[in-house]
Amino acid sequence: MTANAPADTPTTNRPNETMSDVQRYVAMQPKFAWRRHFMRGFMIRWFTFHFMWNVKVTGQENIPDKGSAMIMMSHASLIDPVLCMGTITNRFVVPMTKSENLQNPIIGPLVRWWGSYSVNRGEVDRKALLNSIELAKSGTLILIAPEGTRQEHGLAEPKDGMAYIATKADAAIIPTGISGADTWKDDFKNRRRPNIRVNFGRPFRLKTEGRTRIPREELAIMMREAMYQLALAMPDESKRGVYSDLSQMTTEYIEFIDPKTYR
Repeated sequence: MTANAPADTPTTNRPNETMSDVQRYVAMQPKFAWRRHFMRGFMIRWFTFHFMWNVKVTGQENIPDKGSAMIMMSHASLIDPVLCMGTITNRFVVPMTKSENLQNPIIGPLVRWWGSYSVNRGEVDRKALLNSIELAKSGTLILIAPEGTRQEHGLAEPKDGMAYIATKADAAIIPTGISGADTWKDDFKNRRRPNIRVNFGRPFRLKTEGRTRIPREELAIMMREAMYQLALAMPDESKRGVYSDLSQMTTEYIEFIDPKTYR
């Protein structure tokens, strides 16, 4: 999930209160560590990866061990965030999730236990944006689906919130393509384990030239370039969607990084 980027002059009803909530949430991250260890090791990797899904992972070396970073995830299935949470083992990933998931009797408790944060879709959710920016600045690896919702037929046009967050936090972006997860329910009903691939592509930053405010038209170009990097990371090329024509790809605003030396 991702929030829309705010206008150049942000306004909130209670900005100080919102920022205090965000700071408290960021400070709480170490307290979630033992829960995340248990959920990743037992509930995801041991149980689901062994008994429910056959998961193949490539590109794990592209995930920096430290530093401000974000997973830019393709999103066609409910389980996509869980796959990222389980396959990334050198650090924890904190997903942004839609607020409706908090009300789900099954998903809600798991989301809260992991310590994810929510976004109200269809509006400029400034608290979600601030959570994303401050988490990334603190060195947390966050997870965002740039299109904002599931896209079963391939990559679609994104929101510009992800570029806004990445430039504000000066965060590395790891494009993450997932294939095979969209059929897991049917496979489960037919007593088959779906063959799922998760591929972490080449990490990069968005160039800002030191600017703290980026015009919307530039954010849109940045997002377009980032989406082509996500298309390159897709294990199933037929799911590249509107970014299938790689001859249209540009990298004017992209700076590739070395994950081994990134801090």
